[in-house]
Amino acid sequence: MRVPTTRRYLMCAPRFFAVEYVINPWMDPSQPVSAERAVAQWTELRDTYRRLGHTVEEIDPQPGLPDMVFAANSGTVIDGRVLGSRFRAPQRTAEAEHFRRWFTEHGYRDITMPEKINEAEGDFAWTGKLLLAGTGFRTDPAAHAEAQETLGVPVVSLNLVDPRYYHLDTALFVLAEATDTTSAQIAYYPAAFSAGSQRVLARLFPDAVLATAADAECFGLNGVSDGRNVVLPLEATALAERLVARGYAPVMVDISELRKAGGGPKCCTLEIRK
Repeated sequence: MRVPTTRRYLMCAPRFFAVEYVINPWMDPSQPVSAERAVAQWTELRDTYRRLGHTVEEIDPQPGLPDMVFAANSGTVIDGRVLGSRFRAPQRTAEAEHFRRWFTEHGYRDITMPEKINEAEGDFAWTGKLLLAGTGFRTDPAAHAEAQETLGVPVVSLNLVDPRYYHLDTALFVLAEATDTTSAQIAYYPAAFSAGSQRVLARLFPDAVLATAADAECFGLNGVSDGRNVVLPLEATALAERLVARGYAPVMVDISELRKAGGGPKCCTLEIRK
């Protein structure tokens, strides 16, 4: 029996949601988007977390920052230490300071703002023992060493090779964190990674759940797990079936409007680990 653990999340409502520029292959400003529908989908995601027993805190959205809803890109928090973000795209640069201020105002004192480009949990996935770190499109390789030094945890670098999966959290997520008696379990889409990184993942996680191309294309690997309940996009049906076979309980949500900007459940969810 899989056992859930309560989590603490930070989220930002998409009040100013729009697709006005292109910084990933999913964005198309010529296609209409609805901020109202994005808010409704985000609200259901937030309420789903709360129904599962998790704590959700909120940061105020800011005009002119339509991607601020993707809070996962704005910080990595492990054992109460906060490593902020430094965005590659100039359109998102200002987000980092708003999140830094939120952590400061909420009593966090061990906050480091990075020197290297680092898009936080977009490219960092904590397994309970290791920090998996993506590079190839957004986060600088040198940011991996900076994260290890700042957070004091071992880091394993992984190379992304498909521009559709420009962040690690679009191609991999942690299903269950490692404990003193159990190993971590992950799900990932192998073709998003270089050949060498695929071998690393196979060696570290021989029992990983492997996703299909269809699961990856609907942002199924942008899931959020509490060790038992796994929040997934509605369309990730094959992945959901594989998770049920492993003892997990998929919880399906509609993120179709948010996906127009290249985001899913995890993109909207920054986990705060104390």
